[in-house]
Amino acid sequence: MALKKDKQKVLGEVFDDERIQSFLDYEAPQGIDADFHVLEKAYRGMMVENFATFLSFFTAAKRNINATNQQGKTLLDIASTHRHAEDYVTALKEHLNK
Repeated sequence: MALKKDKQKVLGEVFDDERIQSFLDYEAPQGIDADFHVLEKAYRGMMVENFATFLSFFTAAKRNINATNQQGKTLLDIASTHRHAEDYVTALKEHLNK
């Protein structure tokens, strides 16, 4: 018996400001820094244009863009090692001092 996927991949999802801001509300699993968790969720779930908008909301909310994962790495550290993340890295660097 073959298993069916329970969800279809969503292509072209609309990320208006309300949807982008909703990422700020994601709860982190126990032991995970809440700021790092929402940054990583946004990084993995948004196109770069939406991610840059998210970072504006994130920094305006006085969240910690230098939050680290359990291995002590920031999202910038991680994204910098990803081959296709140059625009995300640029967006992160632009928001570091805000």
